[in-house]
Amino acid sequence: MLQSQLFTKTRKEAPSDEVSKNAQLLIRAGFVHKEMAGVYTYLPLGLRVLKNIEKIIKEEMDAIGGQELQLTALQDKAIWEKTDRWSDDVLDVWFKTKLQGGTEVGLATTHEEPLTRLMQNYISSYKDLPFGAYQIQTKFRNELRAKSGIMRGREFLMKDLYSFCKDEKEQEEYYEKVAQSYEKIFNRIGLGDITYKTFASGGSFSKYSHEFQTLTEAGEDTIYIDEKKKIAVNKEVLNDEVLVDIGLKKDSLVEKKSVEVGNIFTLGTRFSEPLGLMYKDSQGKENSVVMGSYGIGLGRVMGVVAEVLSDDAGLVWSAETAPFQVHIVTIGDHQDVLKQAQDLKESLENEGLSVLWDDRDTGPGEKFADSDLIGIPLRVVLSAKTMESGTIEIKKRTEEKPSHITENEAFNGRVKELLGEM
Repeated sequence: MLQSQLFTKTRKEAPSDEVSKNAQLLIRAGFVHKEMAGVYTYLPLGLRVLKNIEKIIKEEMDAIGGQELQLTALQDKAIWEKTDRWSDDVLDVWFKTKLQGGTEVGLATTHEEPLTRLMQNYISSYKDLPFGAYQIQTKFRNELRAKSGIMRGREFLMKDLYSFCKDEKEQEEYYEKVAQSYEKIFNRIGLGDITYKTFASGGSFSKYSHEFQTLTEAGEDTIYIDEKKKIAVNKEVLNDEVLVDIGLKKDSLVEKKSVEVGNIFTLGTRFSEPLGLMYKDSQGKENSVVMGSYGIGLGRVMGVVAEVLSDDAGLVWSAETAPFQVHIVTIGDHQDVLKQAQDLKESLENEGLSVLWDDRDTGPGEKFADSDLIGIPLRVVLSAKTMESGTIEIKKRTEEKPSHITENEAFNGRVKELLGEM
């Protein structure tokens, strides 16, 4: 990709109506465009990051046997009435509308009901279980407050996985498998060191659920962390009984602000019973399927990365989430320099790496500032000066000073080595 051909542009100033750091940076860097409060368009750079996060999540969901599908956004009122979740008094974030014939429908906030009904066609025996299905799909929630940039939206992309098991024991095993996959996901995204598996209320379904909470002063939650055990408790459930139950001591906990980037719930038979999702066991007896639900908001994760991993100069992406892995910056218009840049770009792309080449006719100061703002992990600088010295300048986004590689060194290998460190 040539930067001169990107239709998105960087901005020097943040929008005056944005108070969240993630939105300010992502808009300035040309990753997103704000349509209205809580609703953002993902521009080419932002969409590439979102797709990279999606790829990581899909790989980890597939690794535990999850099967991907895509359910409808339009929702049938009848099945939501069966679970008592159609009423705005029960679920207060609905967007509802009417079809031409007057039939009332809703825009999906989540998908327990439709998937449970769908599974009646595919689950009938204990031999069909356990089973997990997931999707990555746009959700709609009529949030009262939408002021945290893409960390809290009214229209957003979410991964929701649902598990179907024979009994509580099988459900607990599946639940733990998903919890481990979430840890892998957040490690790959770059949030692993500051994200904690956090005990939260299980509601009426189980004793506890778990949230994955990332530390940030921009967070709306308060958690208490045992830093040695790397587990936490949400303030909403913190009491002496809970601490005894999970083996934590109050004086070892540290209070922190955080934002929820994922959650996992055991649903029990909350949805299978009213919707009639049953299976026959080995004795021929009918039983209600035991379910679980597991969510990650992709836009929220992207917003949290922008919020917590950025610095004064701009965004900082991991090698797996960045819109491009290498940013080639050419200084001046010397034909030999441009030829070298073209050759390097093609060589790196042939190795499977993604490259953005800043070929714009502008000064080095502006190019370097934009490079830092966009946050690509590695920057390669080529100029008449580097050609004269027979070197290539290379710098990690998080380092202050560049290093220099001589042209006869294995450049591609060094690039891969540096990306691997990131």
